[in-house]
Amino acid sequence: DSTNGTQFGSPREKEPSILQNHSALQGVSLFNVDRSVKGVDQDPPIRNNKMCPKTQREQLLTAETVQLTSNEEQQTQQPKMGLVEKWNGDFEALSKTNQLVLLSVSMFFFFGVHNILQEAIINVPGFEHGVMLGYFEVLAVTICSYCERTCIRKETGRTAPLGAYPLLTACLMTSSGLSNMALNYINFPTKVVFRSCKLVPTMIVATLMNKKVFSSAEYLCAFSVCMGLVMFTTADWQLTPSFNPIGLVLVTTSVFADSILPNAQERIFKSGASRLEVTMFTNFFTLIAMTISTLASGDLIGAVEHALRDDQLLFYIIVYTSISYVAISSYMAIVKRFGGVVAICLTTLRKVMTLVLSFMLFPKEFSWYYVGGAGLVLGGLFAAAMIKQKKRKEMEQQETKPLISGDLERGDDASVSSVQSSSSVRSSSSAHSSSTR
Repeated sequence: DSTNGTQFGSPREKEPSILQNHSALQGVSLFNVDRSVKGVDQDPPIRNNKMCPKTQREQLLTAETVQLTSNEEQQTQQPKMGLVEKWNGDFEALSKTNQLVLLSVSMFFFFGVHNILQEAIINVPGFEHGVMLGYFEVLAVTICSYCERTCIRKETGRTAPLGAYPLLTACLMTSSGLSNMALNYINFPTKVVFRSCKLVPTMIVATLMNKKVFSSAEYLCAFSVCMGLVMFTTADWQLTPSFNPIGLVLVTTSVFADSILPNAQERIFKSGASRLEVTMFTNFFTLIAMTISTLASGDLIGAVEHALRDDQLLFYIIVYTSISYVAISSYMAIVKRFGGVVAICLTTLRKVMTLVLSFMLFPKEFSWYYVGGAGLVLGGLFAAAMIKQKKRKEMEQQETKPLISGDLERGDDASVSSVQSSSSVRSSSSAHSSSTR
């Protein structure tokens, strides 16, 4: 029986069996697809293990239509889910562009409000305690840096010795106190321009103490800054009735103290202390010293009594104190995430915005000497900062450049010195950023 009509049967006898089995398999496969899509649980109608070709085509078309519809729905819903995920409160989930925009808007807004309130407080009738503006800033930074260090960063203890902080305290107290005290003698734009000019005293100190030689471009930038200061001071002297040279002496002294502060902080950073540790302890000791000095001078009691009598002044002081640390933190976040070049550009624009808002919101006598002086100062500072950033980048490239065998055989220590120089520059930069206010 096995040899009759099964293996050796005629083709006409064998063909129906092959077609029949093939159709049966197709019917089962198509039914499975259709059932998975439509959720059909009943068996398909099969007659004699065959399916009608028309039924097969209809099931194929139905399956393809359902699949296309499902894909379209997924594509339509996917962007909506992306938008929900983008704005779920996670800052890190945003793109770099959106992060930069948010941080820049935050920095411009909070620094703008901070500077407007600073000038508004000085213009309050009868308020002659400019040194208290620096006191309120130090108070805010002390409290906020302590909360950030203990609650967010979970830092405890102290790495740097206490003996390293008296110099930092003296520099910060001089820088913050005298610059705000100068507002009793000069107008706010002059103070802003002079406070921006740490380039000149830094170059003077480096030349006298370290015998450092700068490039011709850096000397040209310093000359531009000096000429801008002369023009700005001339305009202030001619147009401001309350102008007093004592204000220039105070703000210049504060700039020199501010230029020493990063160099003093660099030593503490090398000992392994974090930025938050140095910021908190420096401002804490400065707060103690300023509390004693303002109590002795009567400025602390006088400012408190005036604020209790004037509700508007009290409101200005509370807001001014509250947003100081937020503005500084926004700037620090830009430096950390996007580098010095972006921070330099935004800082220059912020100072331009501060000068423009000062003349718009607090009307003053206008002179083109203000425009020319501000252009020379800010342009020179921007060019000098870009030159410094270029040098820093070159040092970092030398640091990461691999040594060749010939250098090792000759005992060439050029790469070692470049590493030390680059490390010093980075420490100085982070120290300068911590005293950006």
